[in-house]
Amino acid sequence: MKTNSRRISQRWVMAVMGMLGVTMAYVMRACLGITLTQMVMPVVEQGRHSDPLTVVKHDFCPLLVTAGHSSMASNRTTSATITAPAQGRVHDNRPRFDWDEETQGEVLSAFYYGYILTHVPGGVLSQRYGGKHTMGFGILCTAIFTLMTPFVAYIGSKPLTYLRFIEGLGEGMTFPALCTLLAQWAPPEEKGKFATLVFAGAQIGNILSNFLSGFIMRYIPGGWPNVFYFFGGVSIIWFLLWCMFVYNDPNSHPFISDEERAYLKKSIGRLERKKDLTPTPWKSILRSRPVWALVIAGAGHDWGAFTLISDLPKYMSDVLHFSVTENGFLSSIPFLGQWATSVAASVLADRLISNGMMNVTNIRKIYAIIGNLGPAMGVMCASFVGCNKILATLCFTLGVALMGFCYPSLRINSLDLSPNYSATLMGMVNGIGCLSGMATPYLVGILTPNRTVLEWRLVFWIMVIIMVSTSIIFVLFGSGEVQPWDDIKQYRLSENEKETKNGESDAIQLKSIEDGITSK
Repeated sequence: MKTNSRRISQRWVMAVMGMLGVTMAYVMRACLGITLTQMVMPVVEQGRHSDPLTVVKHDFCPLLVTAGHSSMASNRTTSATITAPAQGRVHDNRPRFDWDEETQGEVLSAFYYGYILTHVPGGVLSQRYGGKHTMGFGILCTAIFTLMTPFVAYIGSKPLTYLRFIEGLGEGMTFPALCTLLAQWAPPEEKGKFATLVFAGAQIGNILSNFLSGFIMRYIPGGWPNVFYFFGGVSIIWFLLWCMFVYNDPNSHPFISDEERAYLKKSIGRLERKKDLTPTPWKSILRSRPVWALVIAGAGHDWGAFTLISDLPKYMSDVLHFSVTENGFLSSIPFLGQWATSVAASVLADRLISNGMMNVTNIRKIYAIIGNLGPAMGVMCASFVGCNKILATLCFTLGVALMGFCYPSLRINSLDLSPNYSATLMGMVNGIGCLSGMATPYLVGILTPNRTVLEWRLVFWIMVIIMVSTSIIFVLFGSGEVQPWDDIKQYRLSENEKETKNGESDAIQLKSIEDGITSK
């Protein structure tokens, strides 16, 4: 067994397990977006059921209605458990909830209120105790609360909001812990492919959460609660495998080959986590222009990403009127394109850097522009094609696919700036970016009470302005180089040497002036 294990590259085992961990994190985060379309009662406003052959590009999209479902044209009913199949129950006769758009926005955004709080603590914990245990514990907590979701939802929207908040607390440690692991396992020449593979779990999670959720709700007896049972159970299985096969660093790994350990030591320079790191250099970090450029650009990217993750299924269902199975399938296609783009872009980036054709900074900036401008233009085009389902889906797919360029750019820029404190930087970037996740679902709920194309167009205009403006800031002030304060001891030593030299220089100048005066 030991001989066979030596044939497996343990750094890539860690990468694959990390990718699956991110996948689990995202499916548990995102599945509520599409599941809500079947948890709440459908809302059909008066006047929607005009001639189904009429294309309404600037108001409601037409909705075909059969004779047996004409009662759907009435306004919202106040009861949470309507007995008529057309009004209050899904295909398995399970009751729906009477939650308006604002309430749904509160439930969706609650996750990010907890998510934002544990990023920086997660970075500190992973730097001190290792990324393995920090990430594993966070995913395990999220899995347990995901399993509890159906039970809590039947109690009411407020308890579900609190549960999602607690769920976010656990998942907030995921990315800081991953950065700590990447700093120990990713050789510089493989950093782009390595990190992109790990973070590609985000796209895979979005794909699976939409596609499998639609399939489960349509074909598995029991309806929407099975979505949470399935993803929560699979995540617990992942946790057990994670504990068995992943280690904090190459030096503590019992199955790694001597050749791979030597290669990582030569390329990375160290095999054990620095447990004697000085306290995080917050003053230097907070005064760093590249760090703030990354924070701002990351927040802009997250605004678009969270809008699409949380609300794209709602747009497909409420505006374009896709069925639950169509919604699950079509909502997953854009993220499949994003995954393919992120992999191809990372391979190209590594090749351009290794061949000396472009430096790291230019790659990160160009990719950030493409990754933010592409999806912004895609969603705007989707809103202007109105009720054309095919063109709208195509625009979403192309736009979200281009977002994949951000993974070998903004997502790994923390590793560029500071390998030693990358977990803290990632916690800071993701934590502030979570403000977008807190705001977007609630804002969408407020701005789209009638679920019209025009209302959603305003949502997409806000997304365009934010993503484009933050990209410009990153182009002006961003960097792909290691910052001097990454090795804070050496940095302080060099600063002291400069002060000493400046002091000696001033003393020499003063002495020469005094000598000149004396000679005169």
